[in-house]
Amino acid sequence: MRSEVWSRDGWLKGVRRINSDNFGMRPAATEVSLVVIHNISLPPGEFGGDGVEHFFTNRLDPAAHPYFASIADLQVSAHFFLRRDGEIVQFVAADHRAWHAGTSVWRGRSDCNDFSIGIELEGADEIPYATVQYEQLNALLLAVCQRYPIRDVAGHCHIAPGRKSDPGQAFDWDALRQGFPGLSFPDR
Repeated sequence: MRSEVWSRDGWLKGVRRINSDNFGMRPAATEVSLVVIHNISLPPGEFGGDGVEHFFTNRLDPAAHPYFASIADLQVSAHFFLRRDGEIVQFVAADHRAWHAGTSVWRGRSDCNDFSIGIELEGADEIPYATVQYEQLNALLLAVCQRYPIRDVAGHCHIAPGRKSDPGQAFDWDALRQGFPGLSFPDR
C-alpha cells in the first residue's frame, strides 16, 4: 500500500468501507503521530460475525446476545478493523477523529483520539492472532506512515493502563516492530 492508495479525504482505497457516525473533526493543526492497536470480538471471544460492524455503526441489537445489552448504548468507532481472515474494513476517514481511545494519555498528551489512528484487530487478549492479521497490519501501518508523520505505535493498554488490556499478552509486538525500525514501540 502506497500513499496513492489514499483518497484526498483519508479513505484507504481497496478496503471495504462502512461509514460510522461516531467520529469528529481533529483539533486544528493537529499532527497525527500515534497508531493505537486494539482488539475486539463481539460477542467476546467469538470471531467472524457482524457484531463489531453493528457496534461501530450504532446498530447493535441488545437482545442478540446477553453481553450486547451492556454496550449497545456506547458510541465508539475505530479507523480500521482487521478481521481474522485479513480483511480490512474502514469505518472513519483517517483525517477525522475516531472514538477508539477513550480517556487516554501518551507521552504526556491526553485525549489520544485527537492525534492517533485506531486499528482494531479481531481478537482477544489471550488468543493468538492470525499470521495474515500481522501481514495486513504491517501493510496497513506502512500506508498510514506514508500519509502521516507517525512516530509511535502503542497498545490500548499503554495509553489507558489499568483501564484497558488490549491488544493483550497474545499480541506479538516483535512481528510488527521488525518492519518499522524508525518507530517507537512499547516494550510489551
